[in-house]
Amino acid sequence: MPTDSLVQEVEKLKKKLEAVTLPPELKDKVEEDVDRLTRVAVTASYTQEYDRVAHYVEWVVSLPWNKRSEDVLDLGKARAILDKNHYGMEEVKERVLEYLAVLKLRHYQKTEGSVARAPILCLVGLVGTGKTTFAYSLAEAVGRQLVRIPFGGMGSARDLRGQSRLHAETEPGYVIKGLRRAGTKNPVMLLDEIDRVAEEARADIMGVLVELLDPEQNFAFLDHYLDYPFDLSEVLFIATANNTTNVATAVMDRLEPISMPSYSDQEKMAIGKDYLLPQALQEAGLKPENLTIDEQLWPKIVRPLGYDAGIRTLQRTIQGITRKLAREVIEGKRQHLNITPENVKDYLPVY
Repeated sequence: MPTDSLVQEVEKLKKKLEAVTLPPELKDKVEEDVDRLTRVAVTASYTQEYDRVAHYVEWVVSLPWNKRSEDVLDLGKARAILDKNHYGMEEVKERVLEYLAVLKLRHYQKTEGSVARAPILCLVGLVGTGKTTFAYSLAEAVGRQLVRIPFGGMGSARDLRGQSRLHAETEPGYVIKGLRRAGTKNPVMLLDEIDRVAEEARADIMGVLVELLDPEQNFAFLDHYLDYPFDLSEVLFIATANNTTNVATAVMDRLEPISMPSYSDQEKMAIGKDYLLPQALQEAGLKPENLTIDEQLWPKIVRPLGYDAGIRTLQRTIQGITRKLAREVIEGKRQHLNITPENVKDYLPVY
């Protein structure tokens, strides 16, 4: 017979199940697993079986089966957020606002039991052109959590779909893990760099992507660890790619590509002064009055390594300057720095 302590452990799991609202079939299934623990309590395998079931229960009860964010579909607010976070790129912003307008109309028109669906955007551009930050801005604009799933170097479809809990120490895939982090069933889910998966796993991963993006299938996404369908129909998917050559045709058929333009030097200087420098100062614990940069130096700061289509190098350069200044402030060497042609080499990072 099981000891009192073992019975108490099982009762704790039952209480966790009672505290949440689960799909009836799933709840029955998990309760059977928990009840079976009582029968194996006197066997040598009890500890391993308990750990396996307890881990599964923790995952099941922590998922947002019925929790969702309330959409904020205000185009004026969305425009303000895009302008705050991104310089220029008017054509891309217009496309995003059109996308939100469609989402808003479909939200109003949906009937009982239906789901408002919008086209799925795919931001296509070179490294550093703002694809990922645009996705974060979109999530902020609609008032949803953002879940980022990195596809760069992904080597197996199991990364997305999880692995059966019959195997030791397995967990759900990135999709279900992301939903738990978000705490809602309708986050913005960023499928980042879908063109950069490992070649040997490309076909399998693209197959899972089709399932994620297809409204006829994603209402019952099956993670192998959960072994129960999860409804992803309310997730707002957005994808990014450096180019679409390596993306399967079946996936691209479900996406609406938007080209992210490269930045000119003039645009980079404006971004550096108005966006990146204030941000870097704040991150370093500095104030605007702590640092000034001679106007004539911005072309050198923008191009420390020659032409670069994106702004990541520019961002790293500015962050390197502010970090060095922060150290000098802490060491009592200065409270203000004016970067001039004479001292610029002392503060530019070495690449």
